[in-house]
Amino acid sequence: MSNLFDTKPPADSDGKSYNASQIKKLEGLEAVRHRPGMYIGGVDSRSLHHMAAEIIDNSMDEAVAGHANRIEVELYADGSLAVTDNGRGIPVDMHESGKSALELIFTSLHSGGKFDGKAYKTSGGLHGVGSSVVNALSEKLIVEVARDKKLWKQKYSKGKPTTPVEKISDVNNRRGTKVRFYPDKEIFGDNIFIASKLHRLVRSKAYLFKGVEIRWRCDKSKISKENPVPEKETFHFPNGLSDYLSHQIGKRACVSSRAFSGDILEDDGIGRVEWCIQWTVDGDGFANSYCNTVPTPQGGTHENAFRSALTKALKNYGEILGEKKASGITSSDVCDEASYLLSVFISEPQFQSQTKDRLSSPEATKLVEGLVRDRFEQWLSSDPQSARQILDYIIERMEERNKRRIQKEARRKSPTRKLRLPGKLADCSDKNSVDTEIFLVEGDSAGGSAKQGRNRKTQAILALKGKILNVASANKEKINANQEIKDIIMALGCGTRKEFDINKLRYGRIVIMTDADVDGAHIATLLMTFFYREMPQLIEQGHLYLAMPPLFRLVYKNTSFYARDEKHKDKLLKTEFPKNAKVNVSRFKGLGEMLPKQLKETTMNPETRSLIKVCVPKRNKANESNLEESRETDNMVETLMGKKPEKRFNFIQENAHFVSDIDI
Repeated sequence: MSNLFDTKPPADSDGKSYNASQIKKLEGLEAVRHRPGMYIGGVDSRSLHHMAAEIIDNSMDEAVAGHANRIEVELYADGSLAVTDNGRGIPVDMHESGKSALELIFTSLHSGGKFDGKAYKTSGGLHGVGSSVVNALSEKLIVEVARDKKLWKQKYSKGKPTTPVEKISDVNNRRGTKVRFYPDKEIFGDNIFIASKLHRLVRSKAYLFKGVEIRWRCDKSKISKENPVPEKETFHFPNGLSDYLSHQIGKRACVSSRAFSGDILEDDGIGRVEWCIQWTVDGDGFANSYCNTVPTPQGGTHENAFRSALTKALKNYGEILGEKKASGITSSDVCDEASYLLSVFISEPQFQSQTKDRLSSPEATKLVEGLVRDRFEQWLSSDPQSARQILDYIIERMEERNKRRIQKEARRKSPTRKLRLPGKLADCSDKNSVDTEIFLVEGDSAGGSAKQGRNRKTQAILALKGKILNVASANKEKINANQEIKDIIMALGCGTRKEFDINKLRYGRIVIMTDADVDGAHIATLLMTFFYREMPQLIEQGHLYLAMPPLFRLVYKNTSFYARDEKHKDKLLKTEFPKNAKVNVSRFKGLGEMLPKQLKETTMNPETRSLIKVCVPKRNKANESNLEESRETDNMVETLMGKKPEKRFNFIQENAHFVSDIDI
């Protein structure tokens, strides 16, 4: 046996010894540039916008502390971002370290005014690394401080000062701090600030503190159809989170006539809780929580306490009414389908990481649960009608949950049950869902051609009878009674809405294959609406596609081409055939008129076809940006496919001038 305390060091695999010469010490902010992911989560777009949030949070802390009431955020043409506030201004006097306090904050980790609780009772910047990390990861950063009627300035590059802290001028009508920074392309590559994401971030911050006004400015060059934001906008929401909730819910039907909201400051003047919650009839809720204006997308102790408080209050209210079913209510029944916002302000909060995604402060539990439960019990007692509506809704959710559990147990006990499939389905022989695909085809005639042209091992065909039901304007009874929809659901096998299970999906790709004309486009739109409303996860995870069958066949001697549309046909005539050639142009009236061989080589064969992948933003409750984008998509679907034709009319009137031919 070898001696564990041998004085002779073992050799590395390459024969070299491991010694002090191989130890590297990173000075100052070098560690940040060497391992940015440790401080901002990575070097992707999300991390870049996290840098913006760090600087904005510093200004928000000044506002929450009562020293500022205005913040300005400006995105410039050169890609830099500036954040300005009218707060006290960062101190510029000499620190005991021998540096100006301003320089210390921007060049040293774990330095700032948020450690002893004297400068800020509550703050979003907690570890003293936000400003210095942003500086370290910026090609250039400029700080201006207006303080004591004097304007000071310092410049930095990649975390190091390039000028001293200099007095620029005397100022009588200005105070506060301005930080302008240029993200380093060496770190972030091609990632740039996205105007729409910044705009949403700024707006959400304004909702979180009623006393602040945030002014947004954006250079015209940063605005596009993909980022349709205003050049200038001022945000100020006197009702805070209640305004935000009303904006998000819009005109959707709600369970009760009013939301439950509150804003309470604890007796010690430090702990504060603001919340707002509403239950919508469609059950499509969202949850956003914050601590000291910092988003906590993964929740934490404050959110757990909020859910617990609401659940206990409802169960207690049900017991008072003699409603025995209320005893079985869980926090999932109460909150999973609700729309709520929760914001807490506490001193020295604890987060699980520097990116502050989850709050772990135990004191938040006592603060939130105590205040919210008491107020909710009072609210329920003061409005019996709303209370009864909410309680009945929650009990219905509980009963649905229990029903699903019983059905799941029954399925588990019957593993050999026979798989039911629709009669019109021509299934494939391969059972590996990853490698298979199903074509949803318009009409029996097209279905016949598709069946003959398919690869029987991996391609299944389901022929649909004309236009399916528009699910965006139909009730649940009509949807459940529609045979075409029932066939689709049965063929895919993964269920819909709450019962959707991606693991049960029988095919790797779902391909909508309709005629290359207006009617075909209409049917494809109805099918996409169905999937978006009933199986959104299927689209989010990349399983839905559109086939691109040709509309024309062009033949000259022994040469033939297929064209998708009129524009493509004209292009082929100019580029692929001799001048003045007598080309035979035939138009397909539908997929059913195409020979199986033609349909296969143009539309179904993976080696020769083209598909369009249908994409939508993921409904990720933990990501506020994605959540906002998905709500915008919801609104667009409702406008174009919903029950109110006047919305479509207004949309067409407002957007008709944007219409133009599009090359695919």
